[in-house]
Amino acid sequence: MRDEAVEALRLLTERGETLAVAESLTGGLVAAELVAVPGASKAFRGSVTAYATELKHDVLGVDAELLATHGAVHPEVALQMAAGVRQALGAAWGIATTGVAGPEPQDGQPVGTVYVAVVGPRDRASQGPGNFAGSRKVLELRLNGARTEIRRKSVRSVLRLLVEALVGAHSGERSGNARAQDTEQNGGF
Repeated sequence: MRDEAVEALRLLTERGETLAVAESLTGGLVAAELVAVPGASKAFRGSVTAYATELKHDVLGVDAELLATHGAVHPEVALQMAAGVRQALGAAWGIATTGVAGPEPQDGQPVGTVYVAVVGPRDRASQGPGNFAGSRKVLELRLNGARTEIRRKSVRSVLRLLVEALVGAHSGERSGNARAQDTEQNGGF
């Protein structure tokens, strides 16, 4: 995991951009992985661990109706968490984790269902509101393993997604496919 954290922080620092983290099932593990990297304070603003569902609304601004209808384990919840922490902590980029680490299913979702999301700055060169250069993505994961393993894999996955978004945004990627495929499937690690 350390490699993903080092690379993400390197890219952010090179670009003069900052990062904020919203965590649910990972309970602070993403933030801990980032701050373990020397010099993290150049890019890492902070994190919010919104473990309780109501905190996702109250602190991060996730739509209450969305939470009531679908629960906390949903791709749009992950995206809204990332956007909310980005705004709340004044960062260029926001990442988020939400899901079911176990031991029991939650919100009708089986253990191992995880959503990780990244939301970044709008591409100034793009046309129209809401047009992102590969910097608004959510990944659906179906992870196997015990609770600790699911949480670790979630940390690795959200950091990888951030690195991919940073590289894509940096290279000027404007693939319509990147915007159209907000949710990707991963059969697990």
